[in-house]
Amino acid sequence: MLDAISPTSSVAPAAPPPAKRPRLAVLDGLRLVAAVSVVFCHYTASNDAWDQNAKQLFPFLHQFSQYGWLGVEVFFLISGFVICMSAWNKSLGDFVVSRVARLYPAYWIAIVLAVTVISIWPSVRYVRSWTDVAVNLTMLQEGLGVRNVDGVYWTLFIELKFYLLFAIVVGFGVTYRRCVLFCGLWTVASLAATVAGGDLLVMWAEPLYSPYFIAGIALYLIYRFGPTAVPFGILGLSFILAELTVTRRVARLTFDTTNEHHPIATWPAQAVVAVAFCFMTLLALGAFNRIQWRWLTTAGALTYPLYLLHQDIGLTVLHALRDDVPPYVLVFGTLLAMLLLAWLVHRLGERPLARLVERVMRNGMADLRRHSADPPPRRDRVSVPPVALPQPEPVGAGSSLRP
Repeated sequence: MLDAISPTSSVAPAAPPPAKRPRLAVLDGLRLVAAVSVVFCHYTASNDAWDQNAKQLFPFLHQFSQYGWLGVEVFFLISGFVICMSAWNKSLGDFVVSRVARLYPAYWIAIVLAVTVISIWPSVRYVRSWTDVAVNLTMLQEGLGVRNVDGVYWTLFIELKFYLLFAIVVGFGVTYRRCVLFCGLWTVASLAATVAGGDLLVMWAEPLYSPYFIAGIALYLIYRFGPTAVPFGILGLSFILAELTVTRRVARLTFDTTNEHHPIATWPAQAVVAVAFCFMTLLALGAFNRIQWRWLTTAGALTYPLYLLHQDIGLTVLHALRDDVPPYVLVFGTLLAMLLLAWLVHRLGERPLARLVERVMRNGMADLRRHSADPPPRRDRVSVPPVALPQPEPVGAGSSLRP
């Protein structure tokens, strides 16, 4: 079905590949903002590190940080954009190599550091079993019913499922129409999962988060091909669905103080989602192309390790020093320490390990292609060319048998 939709169809915009564009540095900055918002949510809206009411400790900051979890939704929106962009004109093997080399090196380092910290100081979390740690190294623990070593890892399994689904498009070749069809099919599957339920369909369709990934793909189509009706239609529908699903996310949240349920207002969460969609739309239309501040690239590089490292390690630090350091000083000091740790992990661990993983993966893909090729013809038999035998002379003119 995917292959039947040709990129030369009259329905699609006949746009050539775009000229080389500047790096989307603002996108890196937005990623860091999303990560920092998640950090503040865990540090000042949760009581895990304080053993008391965080709202009373941070009466002003808590009003905003209690919505910091929306950084995850922003991550998913950016992810749809970036994955579609990075997969264009790539083979399936290249796509797999790039995703593994991008996701796993920092993740493995973060697991080692988190397990070390919570094993020595099991104040806010502890290691249940080393089998759980080993399973976590695969990033598949959510699908296997195994507890995450660090609480933030739950989002990575959702990302992995998105990559697996989009790999179908990559396998056929990423085109405008295949992206549109993918967005349409995923939207239908998400609606069916919402209405009909079913664990398997809900697990793969991810109705709470699919609108963000789908909107990100549509935004990249706008960025690449221009503001046409089809991607804007997908974007608009995804925005409406995101506004609906975020209300369900709010309904699931509880920020406990004394084992009581403390609901939060829905409209600020919807407002944040609207601002994120508007910002990404402006970015897709090229509004921020001139912003090329170099520090934004560094900020983008720190985002992933900061997200992976901040929760268990940071909460352990907060818990250990909460009685000796003023709360605001401790929170901002811990954030700076986590940024420094993220930079060290990126420069000293993630980058060299990513190069190694990429080299190993590319060699593995080369072996896979080589051993999957058609076998050469067998040479165990010597082929002898046929010998031409003399043909009998036909009876007729010139024959010695003529009467």
